[in-house]
Amino acid sequence: MALALFDIDGTLVAGPSTERRFIRWLIARRHLGARQLAAFAGFLLRWGPRYGAHTLKKNKAYLSGLDAAAVDELARCFVAEEILKVLHAPAANRLREHLTAGDHVMLLSGTLMPIARALGRSLGVDDVLATQCVMRAGRYLAVPPAVHPFGVEKRVLLESIRKRPGCSREPVYAYADSHHDLALLEAVDVPVCVLPDARLQACARDRGWLILEERIELPATLD
Repeated sequence: MALALFDIDGTLVAGPSTERRFIRWLIARRHLGARQLAAFAGFLLRWGPRYGAHTLKKNKAYLSGLDAAAVDELARCFVAEEILKVLHAPAANRLREHLTAGDHVMLLSGTLMPIARALGRSLGVDDVLATQCVMRAGRYLAVPPAVHPFGVEKRVLLESIRKRPGCSREPVYAYADSHHDLALLEAVDVPVCVLPDARLQACARDRGWLILEERIELPATLD
């Protein structure tokens, strides 16, 4: 049995990131107001000096004050309405093949945990590790996330995953699209580059890694 790690944005989901789409979706339905927009702007000012070019990726303050259970339900609706119809077929088919083979499939992504969980349920994947925001009394705070699987952090998280009972001897596959995922791809047995950006594509060709480039979408239903 293998362990198969799948990134979401740009890998399982084609086009703009799921989180960017989610923000637009929330704004269109008036779930985000002045408080959330002010918190988002304030985060940029406060944390910009620390995170630099990655400040936007760390900024989840647009959720500030929102009820976590309500966001979970909104994410479920969002994934059903907007994301299932833009899955990247070659990657989604690979995920299905791993599930059929009895492999341990896991979503490992920098997108929000509510989005990743909802997508995981739709794809039949129970094990999900994504961005975990800080909450107090069931509501989100405008602070950096407690867990943010991005860049080298994905490799660090892989090390902790391999310490789980039964995982240390499993061959590991990783599916990803960005040069930011290079540290993770270098640490697994079978790296697979899906719609890779230019830097990752060049690296993959040099190293003989498998590249999935077909830009095919799945229909909205997964049946």
